Amino acid sequence: MSDAVIRAGWPGPPGVRAFTTLRHGAGFSQAPFDSFNLGNRYAADGDDPATVARNRAQLVDLAALPSAPHWLRQVHGTDVLQFDAPAVEEGEEPTADAAVTRTPGVVLAILTADCLPVVFAAKDGSEVAAAHAGWPGLSKGMLEATLAAMRTPAAALMAWIGPAAGPQRYEVGKDVFDVFVAHDADAAACFVPTRPDHWLADLPALARRRLVACGMASADVHGGDLCTISEPARFFSHRRDGRSGRIATLAWIQP
Repeated sequence: MSDAVIRAGWPGPPGVRAFTTLRHGAGFSQAPFDSFNLGNRYAADGDDPATVARNRAQLVDLAALPSAPHWLRQVHGTDVLQFDAPAVEEGEEPTADAAVTRTPGVVLAILTADCLPVVFAAKDGSEVAAAHAGWPGLSKGMLEATLAAMRTPAAALMAWIGPAAGPQRYEVGKDVFDVFVAHDADAAACFVPTRPDHWLADLPALARRRLVACGMASADVHGGDLCTISEPARFFSHRRDGRSGRIATLAWIQP
């Protein structure tokens, strides 16, 4: 399935699997969702639900997943769910922006189209988590909430930041700048001025600051170098395209 996914760029623990899907290489969706759109009815921006369901079924088969993913209804919040059993296919999608599991074979999934997908794993491979953190969730403490929901101490975790809006393309306004700098004055270093009251924001750098502040070692935070806005051939991007499909970042412990 190498044409349809990017494996996590980290020295992942033995038995832990993680990847992000690409927009092409699989799937059946038509433009502007072509072709491997995995967004649900809350995030698909108008794609045919039956086609999305077909894409999701293909994902399970092509990636040889141990079970169907636990899909979430993401709302840019800070709720984290614990999953102890595999998902039921076409089951209810609970509202949350992150999930945690210690059960082998339980597949976690996060949908994005510019927001940060962040995968966490205990270094001993005993626990994994996946979080969705756009700027609203990141500023509210989504990553901190995910770490708090894990049994593994932050110092014993590693993380991978998947494809997201990159620091060369993601322009934000004063509201975004102010909310991060109010929390951490030194976060201003993650913003580059472009025009009055506008900045290019480095979301991965902001995420790293928060993870390190929680006790993770900087060397254990990987990724953050893939820009969804800059690569239309590989990634969906809501900022770039308006109506857009969703890529998915998945993580699990191999049974």
